Amino acid sequence: QMADPFRYDTGERSRYECLGHEVQIEHIKAYVCAPSFFTDKAVIVIHDIFGWLFPDIRYIVDFIAGHGYITICPDFFKGTDPWKPTDHWADFADWMKHHDPTKVDKEADVVLKYLKEQCGAKKIGIVGFSWGGMAVHHLMLKNPQLTAGVSLYGIIRDSEERYDLLNPTFFIFGEKDHTISYDQIILLEEKLKQYCKVAYKIKVYPGQVHGFAQLKPEDMKPDDKPYIEEARKDMIDWVNMFI
Repeated sequence: QMADPFRYDTGERSRYECLGHEVQIEHIKAYVCAPSFFTDKAVIVIHDIFGWLFPDIRYIVDFIAGHGYITICPDFFKGTDPWKPTDHWADFADWMKHHDPTKVDKEADVVLKYLKEQCGAKKIGIVGFSWGGMAVHHLMLKNPQLTAGVSLYGIIRDSEERYDLLNPTFFIFGEKDHTISYDQIILLEEKLKQYCKVAYKIKVYPGQVHGFAQLKPEDMKPDDKPYIEEARKDMIDWVNMFI
């Protein structure tokens, strides 16, 4: 019996009125939010299995934009169906075969080009959650155009070359995440120490489950709130440091 992968309680979510707008970039739709002043700094947000329309991820885009970045969440599923809370976990492995987080290079290139040519971005970072965290880990190994990355609860498993990061990367985990074992985090730390030539950081947040860091304030449990806020502050501090 396989543990339910990437499950976090999508529960009853409060509605969210987005601050940004949608754009079409070549073959990709994207959600964009930008500060009211000019900036040449941008952040790409990679959604989790629930896709680019999910209210939590749009809230995160607006949150990062509020810190002074042109922020964009492209539909990395290219119009195909995201995973839905009503789907059956028995089908998940099959769904993942068609939604590989290490096959996002083409879309990332399209979005990087858009940010540079249409938005005047000079420094671009990337932040991703769960499925998106794995995609960030992959892209920070492959794409030197990304100045810094934050990977939240996503690990690329079983690959020797996953430790030679090109630019500074911060890995955020929840202590109670049943999809990522503590052994995997320890291994990541040991191997990064051995292979990684750039700045990196790993932090585990006490008592937190998978998906903890993207909740909207009104959806947070009081006990979790300080850790969620700390993780988000840490995420922004990392981005500010390098972008």
